[in-house]
Amino acid sequence: MSLKILITGAAGFIGSNLCEYFVSMGHDVLGLDNLSTGSLSNIEGLRLKDNFNFLKGDIRDIETCRKAVLNRDYVLHQAALGSVPRSINDPITSNDVNVGGFLNMLVACKDAGVKKMVYAASSSTYGDSKALPKVEERIGKPLSPYAITKYVNELYADVFYKTYGLNTIGLRYFNVFGRRQDPNGAYAAVIPLFTKQLMNKQSPTINGDGTYSRDFTYIDNVIQANEKAMLTVHPEAVNSIFNIAYGERTDLKMLVDLLKMSLSKYDKSILNIEVIYGPVREGDVPHSLASIDKAKRILNYQPQFNLRDGLDEAVDWYWSHL
Repeated sequence: MSLKILITGAAGFIGSNLCEYFVSMGHDVLGLDNLSTGSLSNIEGLRLKDNFNFLKGDIRDIETCRKAVLNRDYVLHQAALGSVPRSINDPITSNDVNVGGFLNMLVACKDAGVKKMVYAASSSTYGDSKALPKVEERIGKPLSPYAITKYVNELYADVFYKTYGLNTIGLRYFNVFGRRQDPNGAYAAVIPLFTKQLMNKQSPTINGDGTYSRDFTYIDNVIQANEKAMLTVHPEAVNSIFNIAYGERTDLKMLVDLLKMSLSKYDKSILNIEVIYGPVREGDVPHSLASIDKAKRILNYQPQFNLRDGLDEAVDWYWSHL
């Protein structure tokens, strides 16, 4: 059965991958993006498809949100200004987009009678909690303006469910990577940035001593989670938050070694590139590891790609596109 789905942030990394997948499944997809960080090149192949439409617009404008949700069954809300450093440099814009824009989407979804809104939450919400693995019900104090905005999203979603009956599910993404993640710009994520540097025979710079660790999560695992969250009828799923990760942590030193190995099949000399160590980045959480037991139990989430397999796929994409 073809569903009518709105995907916000459609021209971005995660949004464009979601658009591609749901269009390929035969659903009627509308993509919304203001193209501030996304790129039309990410969705150019989709714009020829009969079941995909694109609306250029900003979630900070309530009328744009109302127009976008009209006659949509489901909303997959990915639009946000990501990056901890960006939010530290410009907290006002991060708040305007991530909190104000999110509230606009909630109001528009409520008024339009959307069946469910699945939204991108963030592992940054765990803040200064030192407990590992991270369990949904136990969080710390946020360490950045970005983390605050993503936590506020969860609070707003909870209130809209309890007050207005709007069905929401939040997916706390852990360090998502994969095809079409932008390696350029001041706020590029670590995997595309390191990949590009290694391909250009440049030494990647690790913030800190390389022992900080992350639960790196390949994009196809995130696509699966969004589909399962959207379609689930499990009574415990609605108005709930789920960690979306692979459930293993890798330190940054090991990450670079794995990237070198993946890239070495194209160019053996990459194995010899040295790493530079720089200062720890402000607002960075030292260690991140997700418990995905709740997502497995309630959503039947079964991540297919571990870090090594995901890196091989991502490196293949970057080698042919950069």
